[in-house]
Amino acid sequence: MEDAPVIDRDRIAATERLIRPYVRHTPSIIVDAGDFGLASAPLVFKLEFLQHTGSFKPRGAFANLLTRKAPDAGVVAASGGNHGAAVAFAAMRLGIKATIFVPKVTSPAKLDRICSYGAELIVTGEAYADALAASEAHIAATGALRVHAYDQPETLLGQGTVGLELEADRPEIDTLLVATGGGGLVGGIAAWYAGRTRIVSVEPEAAPTLHDALKAGRPIDAPAGGIAADSLAPRQIGALMFPIAQRFIAQAVLVTDDAIRDAQRRLWDVLRVAAEPGGVAALAAPLSGRYQPSKGERVAVLLCGANTNVVDFSK
Repeated sequence: MEDAPVIDRDRIAATERLIRPYVRHTPSIIVDAGDFGLASAPLVFKLEFLQHTGSFKPRGAFANLLTRKAPDAGVVAASGGNHGAAVAFAAMRLGIKATIFVPKVTSPAKLDRICSYGAELIVTGEAYADALAASEAHIAATGALRVHAYDQPETLLGQGTVGLELEADRPEIDTLLVATGGGGLVGGIAAWYAGRTRIVSVEPEAAPTLHDALKAGRPIDAPAGGIAADSLAPRQIGALMFPIAQRFIAQAVLVTDDAIRDAQRRLWDVLRVAAEPGGVAALAAPLSGRYQPSKGERVAVLLCGANTNVVDFSK
């Protein structure tokens, strides 16, 4: 039996040094919780939606493409949209051919992103699992290099650099709220903090992937629907991150689609930031009361994606 790949602070730090020339160190800001109707200590927002391609995903994409040699057939990714855009962007920057498979639920904003980076885009199936199956068939036929959205060591290591940055900028935080889909982001971040900061996973009720896996004690099939289905709705949580979650994720909370929509509206009203549903899901937890900070608790919220057409500037 092969040893499990090491996802730890040393390897995350090494990955950060490798990808640093290719990604942005995104800022964090302190906001008055009262502006959002919360009676708590000020909140820290990590503005990872300011990353290249509008989400955190380029970190994992560059970690893959800088450490794994792509064949002439190039690289292949299955995605709800953001990972595909990131792989397409990284491939464009590094001169590598990319083919991206996405399901029909992928938002137009994400389709436009992928196409703008010159990748071949294939839209197939109703859900992420369908696009993943189609990508696997393509890999078998062509020998292209798979770049998995979340269940790949390099992906976890790249996403973990979000935690490294945040700790460097805001070492005072007690708790970090992170939206969870396949678990690459929250798993990488949890591996970085390794229990020194409380990590809380936030998922839609319609896609309780990690929540259900933790309850069952193993990754299991979960519903894959809801407003954030193009970013937070895989069929199962990643096998590589699951042991990390068991050790280092303090709590997995669920939020409704209505709470996510409300978080989008309130983020726009207060900060004039337009975030996609998956990108703002973590904020929905305190706003809806699904996560209630204790008195004086210093909470950070990761805002991780903004690929949305919700704002129409033509008007």
